[in-house]
Amino acid sequence: MCRIHVGNALSAFGLGFTVPYLYVYVAQVRGLGAVTAGLVLAVFAVAALVVLPFAGRAIVRRGPLPVLLAALVTAAVGALCLGLAGSATAVLLSAVALGAGQAVMQPALATMIVDCSGAETRSRAFAVQFFLQNLGLGVGGLIGGHLVDATRAGSFTLLFSIEAAMFLLLVGVMATIRMPHAPSIEGASAESAKGSWKQLLGNRAMVQLCVLGFVLFFACYGQFESGLSAYGVEAAGISTSTLGSALAANTAVIVVAQFAVLRFVERRRRSRVIAAVGLIWAVAWGVAGFAGLGRTSEAMAAAAFVSTYALFGLGEAMLSPTVAPLVADLAPTGMAGQYNSAFALVKQLALAVGPAVGGPMGATLHAPYIVTFLLFSLGISLLAIRLGRRLTVAQDQPSLARSLVVARGGASAEPVAAQA
Repeated sequence: MCRIHVGNALSAFGLGFTVPYLYVYVAQVRGLGAVTAGLVLAVFAVAALVVLPFAGRAIVRRGPLPVLLAALVTAAVGALCLGLAGSATAVLLSAVALGAGQAVMQPALATMIVDCSGAETRSRAFAVQFFLQNLGLGVGGLIGGHLVDATRAGSFTLLFSIEAAMFLLLVGVMATIRMPHAPSIEGASAESAKGSWKQLLGNRAMVQLCVLGFVLFFACYGQFESGLSAYGVEAAGISTSTLGSALAANTAVIVVAQFAVLRFVERRRRSRVIAAVGLIWAVAWGVAGFAGLGRTSEAMAAAAFVSTYALFGLGEAMLSPTVAPLVADLAPTGMAGQYNSAFALVKQLALAVGPAVGGPMGATLHAPYIVTFLLFSLGISLLAIRLGRRLTVAQDQPSLARSLVVARGGASAEPVAAQA
C-alpha cells in the first residue's frame, strides 16, 4: 500500500509539472496556434473515453499491475515525444499516448488499493490517495512554473522529460510490488466481457452512483478552470493573481482538512455525506454569486471568490474517502477493475462536457450560470438520498455494519446486508 501511495504521488507530481502549461507550450512556444492547443486538450479527453472501456476489461482479465505498467510506459513515451514535437501532427499523436496512459492509471491504481485494503481500511486508503494526489499536483505545478520559460522551447522539453522520468521511475517502484491474491477472470472472452458490462448496467445502485458521479464532476471539477474562472474574471473582476490564490486555497483546504474530515466521514452514512457535500457546494455557488453579482468592493469580491474555492475543497475532502470505496463495495468479486473503469469513464465524460457548457455560460450569462450550478448542487443532495435507499448497511455505513457484526458475536456481514 505504501508503494501504491508513492505511485499516486509521483504520477500526480508528473501531471502537475506539465498540465498547467500545455496551452502555452503548444500555442505560443511551438507556434501552432490556439486551435491546435485546443485540439490537444480535447484529445486528452477523447483518448480517455476511448481506452477506459477496454482498460476495465484488461484489469479484470490480467490484474491491475500489468495494466498500470503498460499505461506508465505509454504515458512516458507520450510525454517525451510531446516535449520534442515540433509539428501539429506530432503534438496530437503524442497527446493521444499521454492522455491514454494517464486515463488508465486512475482505475488501475484504484483497483490496486481495493485489492490491498479491507473494508475497515479502505476509506482511509482512498483519503491518503486523494491527499497525495493534490499535494503532488500542487508541488509539481509550483516547481514546473519556476522551470519554464516561454521564450525557450528547451525549458519545456526539460519539463516533459522530467514528467517522462517520473513515469519511468514509477514503473520501477510498481514493478517491486507483489500484489495479494485477488479474484480475476483469466482468458475472458468477448462475450463474457459484454456480459460484465450488462451485469454492471443491471446493478441499479451502480447506475445511480454513475449518474450522481457525472453530476458531481460536471458541477465542480468541470468548472474549476473553465466556467468558474471565466465567471470570476468577467463578472467579479477577479485578477489572475486572485484566481491563483483561489486555486491555492482549494488545495490548502484539502491538504489541511483531509484527515480531520475523515474521522467525521468514517462514522456517517456515505449517502448522507454526499448529500451534505451537495449542500456545501450550493453554498459555494451562492458565495460565488455574491462575488460577481453583489454590489460590493473589489476586496470583498476577491475574498468571496477565494472562499468559493475553499468550500469546494472541503466538499472534495469529504468525497475522497466516500465515493471511491463505495464503487469498490458495489463491485462483485473480481469486478473491481471494471467498476472503477466505468466510474472513471463517467468522470471523463463530465470533465469533457463541463467546460464546454460552463465556459461560455460563465463568461456571458452570469446570473443563469450561478443559478444553474446551484441547482445542480442541490440535485447532488437529492440523488445521494435516493442512492442511499438502494444501498445495504455494509455499503452505506460500513462502521455500523461492523458494529452489528461484533454485537452479534462475529457473525458474517451477509445477514446484516440482507436486512437492509
